[in-house]
Amino acid sequence: MSYYQQQNRHRLSIGQDGNALTLLIAINLVVFVILAFIKVIYYFSQGDAGVSSFDNNIFHWVALPADLNTFITRPWTLLTHMFVHSTESVWHILANMLWLWAFGYILQDLAGNRKLVPIFLYGALAGAFAYMAAYNLINPLKQSLPLAYACGASAGIMSIAIATTTLAPGYRIFPMLNGGIPLWVITVLYLIIDLATIPYNNPGGHIAHIAGGAMGFLFMRTMQRGRDLGAWMNNFFDWVNNLFNPDKPQKGKVVKTQLFYKARVQPFIKTPTVTQQKVDDILDKINQRGYSSLTEDEREILKRASKEDI
Repeated sequence: MSYYQQQNRHRLSIGQDGNALTLLIAINLVVFVILAFIKVIYYFSQGDAGVSSFDNNIFHWVALPADLNTFITRPWTLLTHMFVHSTESVWHILANMLWLWAFGYILQDLAGNRKLVPIFLYGALAGAFAYMAAYNLINPLKQSLPLAYACGASAGIMSIAIATTTLAPGYRIFPMLNGGIPLWVITVLYLIIDLATIPYNNPGGHIAHIAGGAMGFLFMRTMQRGRDLGAWMNNFFDWVNNLFNPDKPQKGKVVKTQLFYKARVQPFIKTPTVTQQKVDDILDKINQRGYSSLTEDEREILKRASKEDI
């Protein structure tokens, strides 16, 4: 394991405050439950017609449309689609959350808690642009353009998976199986399956996954060269969080002088070194200017010198 990975290894429990992995999983699950509940209401009120009404009035307003003309009228879907999953099957979101937990836990353990959300968002956005480009530029897909909508966290999760594998390809999982399986083997198998099924099942979605994976690789390679593409995003999150923090430092004050905003005690006590030369200098100063001219440190040195018989 590299020095960088050793320095960033830490573990966060599932319920611990500030756990980005828990936050992402919770948002996806909460949004899924809310949409599923609304769909049930539509069904009970309108019957089978309520399902189509739900798609048109609710789901299509938070999923990402491939048609650029429709997207212009719903630009917020660029962000909402990555937290929205189809309510037709619970297996879609369960599989996504399982992959998110598996790769996200490893990434969080190796690279720290502040890398997970930026990599997820970058990957999801890259997947969204690739999805729209595919349906607008690839002839076989243009026929489905008006009906194509993207949803789900898959592109963001693929970004996390590739970023994790780029950071630690030799990381071994299932150690009970002959020493474990290298992470890169699992990721390669996942990519092969994803590529092989492009012509048969949701080709635009698989293209979005590939774009998300490419973004994850770019993010991690850039970070390994010393540049953090997610720094501005984390700084923005901190700024937003401080807007609602009544204990934030006042404007113009240096944050480091206020330990966690409300320090009552100094983080350390400075203990001056007592030497014969310092004692002689202080005594000379007393002879010339008087005892009142001494600083707190100089008085402390004299007190310690008297106790140590210097």
